[in-house]
Amino acid sequence: MTAELGGNNVTKNLGLWGAALFAVLVGAVPAGAQDPPRRGIPVPPLPDQPFEYMTGEPMKVRVDVLARGLEYPWGMAFLPDESILITERPGRLRLYRDGKLSAEPIAGVPAVRFTFVGGLFDVALHPDFARNRYVYLTYDKPSGEKGAVLTVGRGVFDGGMLRDFKEIFVVDGATSASRMLFTPDGKLHVSVYGEPGDMAQDTMGLSGKTLRLNDDGTVPADNPFVGREGYRPEIYTLGHRSPEGLAWHASTQKIWEVEMGPNGGDEVNILEAGGNYGWPYVSLGRSYPGPYQRDKFHRNGMIDPVVVWVPSISTTGMTFYTGDRLAAWRGNLFVGGVRYGEIPGTGSLSRVVFNENMEEVRRESLLGDLRHRIRDVREGPDELLYLLTDEAAGAMMRIEPVE
Repeated sequence: MTAELGGNNVTKNLGLWGAALFAVLVGAVPAGAQDPPRRGIPVPPLPDQPFEYMTGEPMKVRVDVLARGLEYPWGMAFLPDESILITERPGRLRLYRDGKLSAEPIAGVPAVRFTFVGGLFDVALHPDFARNRYVYLTYDKPSGEKGAVLTVGRGVFDGGMLRDFKEIFVVDGATSASRMLFTPDGKLHVSVYGEPGDMAQDTMGLSGKTLRLNDDGTVPADNPFVGREGYRPEIYTLGHRSPEGLAWHASTQKIWEVEMGPNGGDEVNILEAGGNYGWPYVSLGRSYPGPYQRDKFHRNGMIDPVVVWVPSISTTGMTFYTGDRLAAWRGNLFVGGVRYGEIPGTGSLSRVVFNENMEEVRRESLLGDLRHRIRDVREGPDELLYLLTDEAAGAMMRIEPVE
């Protein structure tokens, strides 16, 4: 396993000043890269001892830092024995087992190109993992001297390493930030970043889309654009800017998606097969210099979000809480955030409450006093919430009830 540092399509399109600004806005800069000046609020170390919060339902919870020393962690997956696989964006896969983080990364991970926003992203288990032991990764594969291409691959996890790792799908023309989700029908959904320009609306390109694949990377025959001229058959939905999270919602039997807007305009969408979600033709966000991204917030034929953030929290991973141990939060949506109102050092976790029609009725911001960037949030098999902080000295935390 190696990690490489270099440019990507984003920096080529934005130029040097734009790339530096983009790095500040969307994520921390990796070691070895030229570090642009950072404004914002200093991020203090996480507390050494568990700490408690009274939350808005009301319910008192305890937050415990389970693992430290993770470098820009990005995604996690729970194994059947309740140990946890954790990706680090520089290109490492770590194992948390029996209360300890593995000292050495798991062998067998492919080479990645680690850049301002690139590297190793999400990790997911095959629905039949107990039998086939397949672990899936999304990552920026090095391409040429400084380029990268988003890739989906899988290998067999034997408990100590990934064996027989193979690419199963290469997302031509795309890089950066990708989530995966297996739905109950066994299909693999992959989110793809959609900046810059109008590429999210290009029906012969894969950027700014969610893709629907068979577990081996082939195209399902019932995909919405199969056989339709002028469309890539892998496309499930289009018109996304930066889809940072995917979650299955059992009650609606739908995939929910969260994406980062530009300057404001973060949104949660309910995905419909073949749906167009508007980017960049409609947006509630402003461009980074200040004017609105577009003069329209809605266009016929394009699907509106169900939740929006203005100012932006720079949304990341998401999950619905379904358990009993945090009963006051059952049915709530949790969304990570790395920055509030474009100010670094203002990460938080958002909790969104819905009525029986899945209309938002209230929301709460949690963990803002920590100031750490929350990159991912998942419900564990123990019915507790687990979070990753996207920092050079990142960590995994757990939220549990105070009895």
